[in-house]
Amino acid sequence: MVKRVAIVGAGVTGLASIKCCLEEGLKPTCFERSDDLGGLWRFTTKVCSVRKRPDFTATGQWEVVTLCEGKQESAIFDAVMVCTGFLTDPYLPLDCFPGINTFKGQYFHSREYKHPDIFRDKRVLVIGMGNSGTDIAVEASHLAKKVFLSTTGGAWVISRVFDSGYPWDMVFMTRFQNTFRNSLPTPIVNWLIARRMNGWFNHANYGLIPEDRVQLREPVLNDELPGRIITGKVLIKPSVKEVKENSVVFSNTPKEEPIDIIVFATGYTFAFPFLDETVVKVEDGQASLYKYIFPAHLPKPTLAIIGIIKPLGSLLPTGDIQARWAIQVLKGMIKLPPSSIMMEEVNERKKNKPSWFGLRYCRALQTDYITYVDELLTAINAKPNLFSLLLTDPRLALAIFFGPCTPYQFRLTGPGKWEGARNAIMTQWDRTFKATKTRIVQEPPSLFASLLKLFSFLALLVAIFLIFL
Repeated sequence: MVKRVAIVGAGVTGLASIKCCLEEGLKPTCFERSDDLGGLWRFTTKVCSVRKRPDFTATGQWEVVTLCEGKQESAIFDAVMVCTGFLTDPYLPLDCFPGINTFKGQYFHSREYKHPDIFRDKRVLVIGMGNSGTDIAVEASHLAKKVFLSTTGGAWVISRVFDSGYPWDMVFMTRFQNTFRNSLPTPIVNWLIARRMNGWFNHANYGLIPEDRVQLREPVLNDELPGRIITGKVLIKPSVKEVKENSVVFSNTPKEEPIDIIVFATGYTFAFPFLDETVVKVEDGQASLYKYIFPAHLPKPTLAIIGIIKPLGSLLPTGDIQARWAIQVLKGMIKLPPSSIMMEEVNERKKNKPSWFGLRYCRALQTDYITYVDELLTAINAKPNLFSLLLTDPRLALAIFFGPCTPYQFRLTGPGKWEGARNAIMTQWDRTFKATKTRIVQEPPSLFASLLKLFSFLALLVAIFLIFL
């Protein structure tokens, strides 16, 4: 029986895994190579290897070898949860930039970026238009002499402030919206998304419109970028053709642009150097994991990988639900299918075939947030039953379906149930605007509300007249 669990990594998914283990009566030990957290954690401890015990087929146990302050230790655990995430190794494809070795300026990966002062009065090139790249370009534009943002395929840029000033994810990420999107053919969904994205500003006019509008990549969240572009503070450029000693040449133009600093916001790769490739092998940025969690070929499901997924939604609650589901598997409360069936599902996902309905994602690690978490929640009896709630608590049912799909919904029932979940759902908008309503204003009465009251009053008079007639 699983009791002692090793947790590798004390990031957000590691913390969630610790919490879930404690809720289920397990004994977690967390190994963290940095020194940021304390308590159950073993600080500045590097995990050297996680190996199957000789009797693994019978016990499912693992030997974890660690290094701390020059001293190597080993311990036996009933299960292991790997929570190192997919942002572990900076991806720096210098071979794709001819002439980079002759560049006399400074260049570095975005992971090394700490403060915009290094850009003061410099000519800066940021390569890569993800969230990190756009954030760095915007920050640099306040101090630099000139800022270029190079993108190969473009991207949709959205503001954190959405319709009527609501947070974008609380409007976009609802069960109603998700059901509606997944019921429409993919071309129509893509057209609707393009129309919505261009509602803020026309991406084509800003040189940002994605070249591939069939497969959805993660949108860029940045409130300032359009303003910096329209004022000339940030210049959008295509891919880099060549790097010279003090300048670069962009594709489709012979003109050289003088550059002092190049920032490579080119993303990350992930790997598990402490695991043998026979346990988990990373190929083309993905691993053969059932439900993005369990290696499909192991005879004993006692190794879980948490957080190797890119949902179109928040990763934090996704990792929490992964941990809750995985721990039920570790405890034997949920039985996984035979290895052949799991491998079949993994291979189908890797093919990333279009379903022709809903959103189509450009990478296999990307997935629909609500659809995925509901799948795991169903297995642990934690998915809200809307049909049942419509009969017993219709206000809550409507709030769950039409309102934001916040993590409170995932704590209404099942393992980790929270008694305060219902109240948290019904009052979430109050907390959302508490931070913004720092000045109380007298709102003008709604015309519709006034007409409704007048109609109700007239109807009451007519009813009284008819009664006493």
